[in-house]
Amino acid sequence: MSESIATPIVANTKTAAAERMVRYRRRRSGMRCLMIELRREEVAWLVRHRWLAPESRSDLNAVKRALYAFLDDALR
Repeated sequence: MSESIATPIVANTKTAAAERMVRYRRRRSGMRCLMIELRREEVAWLVRHRWLAPESRSDLNAVKRALYAFLDDALR
């Protein structure tokens, strides 16, 4: 008779120390971590100028990507 060994399911969570290390490595490569707040009008501007799809205005990751794309384009 073969017995199966159950392996525990571990969530892919980072410890606080791992998060600090990620931020440190980004700073070392010239990146800075900032927390910003955007007004509805600023998100609407991203939509109006086609940096962000209208249906994605409430998707935080989509807004972040749109803002990154805008900044990359504006600062080059």
